[in-house]
Amino acid sequence: MSSNNAPQITADDAEELYQKHRKVYVREVHGTFATLRNTAMAALLGLYYGLAWINWDGHQAILFDLPARKFYIFGLVFWPQDFIYLSALLIVAAMALFMFTSLAGRLWCGYACPQTVWTEIYMWMERLVEGDGRKQKKLDMGPRDARYWRVKLTKHALWIAFSLWTGFTFVGYFTPIRELAHNLVTWNLGPWETFWIFFYSFATYGNAGFLREQVCIYMCPYARFQSAMFDRDTLIISYDQSRGEPRSRKPKKQLEAGDKVGDCVDCGLCVQVCPTGIDIRNGLQYQCIGCAACVDVCDEVMEKIGKPKGLIRYTTENALEGKPTHIVRPRLFVYLGIITLVLGLLFYAILSRTPLEVDVLRDRSNLYTENQTGYIENVYRLKVINMDQKPHDFEINVSGLQDISLVGNKPVVVHVDSGKVADVPVRVQIDPESIKERSNQIYFDVVAKDNPQLQTHAPARFLGPVSR
Repeated sequence: MSSNNAPQITADDAEELYQKHRKVYVREVHGTFATLRNTAMAALLGLYYGLAWINWDGHQAILFDLPARKFYIFGLVFWPQDFIYLSALLIVAAMALFMFTSLAGRLWCGYACPQTVWTEIYMWMERLVEGDGRKQKKLDMGPRDARYWRVKLTKHALWIAFSLWTGFTFVGYFTPIRELAHNLVTWNLGPWETFWIFFYSFATYGNAGFLREQVCIYMCPYARFQSAMFDRDTLIISYDQSRGEPRSRKPKKQLEAGDKVGDCVDCGLCVQVCPTGIDIRNGLQYQCIGCAACVDVCDEVMEKIGKPKGLIRYTTENALEGKPTHIVRPRLFVYLGIITLVLGLLFYAILSRTPLEVDVLRDRSNLYTENQTGYIENVYRLKVINMDQKPHDFEINVSGLQDISLVGNKPVVVHVDSGKVADVPVRVQIDPESIKERSNQIYFDVVAKDNPQLQTHAPARFLGPVSR
């Protein structure tokens, strides 16, 4: 293969690849989308920091108790055997992400992603201490005097305190947070609790305080495959080149000179407010997280110069080219249908679930035996799993064939504590005259003596000789 066709790396490309990272000084912006972002940030952070302190029916409302293998979600208790429900939730989350991306681009990234949410609150603290983006840049470029270090130490003290609170809250979803707080005050934290508090605090401090847009650009895989879910009818944040070009900082003078002038005054504010530091006027870029900050600031500029808003706006590629746009299209209904179906099945499964599970293991060492009375016996081992919050005495019986019974002709009673598994050996007998096939369907009926609603009907096979 000829080397003449190999892509050439220019000096500009090399500089972009190897230049030192430059901090993005983000200008504060106000507007409709900024209000939506701040509202989402306050709601999500409020849920994260607040839900851990809410109690429900004598326990923490949301608690993932790993040592006890109990996962409390308000009034529901889940066990490792309920992992299928988590799988269903992940399917719903993935389909929702695909649907919203297909509809309006990176809505998740711009408004609800944890990296975006925590970065927003850290930037707010930074502006509170250092001022807006211009003041931050001036401070960094200025002398390293006493004021510089005082301001920087104050900012980092706020960041570290908030990071530690974040890590403490995270661990509070796995260890009851009131118990965790008491252990913290009395210096009695366990080694794993201490490790995860500091680990999650450090991760938050690093990602939201320093890495910021680099997580979105270089680390997040979603930025790389999002284009696979876009089409020409996807709502994306775009600059209207046909209206904005050619740009001019002095449009009045150029109009007087007879030159053509677009609506863009080349103020650069759309770049200054972008959290990833891109210029939206260069077209759709994978670094764009869809926060719409450029839309807010451009609308402010258009309003000041007496031009219509929407030079930068949510629109589609077809709309920019003057072609018909179909925002509501079949693929959205496919995603919505899958979400509705999975959610419906999930809610039905949760509402109809019985916190009792019985696994039947048949003794395979002998197909069957004949006892002294001439009855045919099979031996089984039942694993009775009590997934209720309370201990119960369970009564075990057998059914499915005429004259079938447990050896001794009376039910077996076993006590099982909450979250425990009881291993119960049982022997089942039947008159050989009642056996019609070599393999017969039978059922073990397990019911809680203090709660008849808590019962299950576990199937099994009974083997024996066929009567002549």
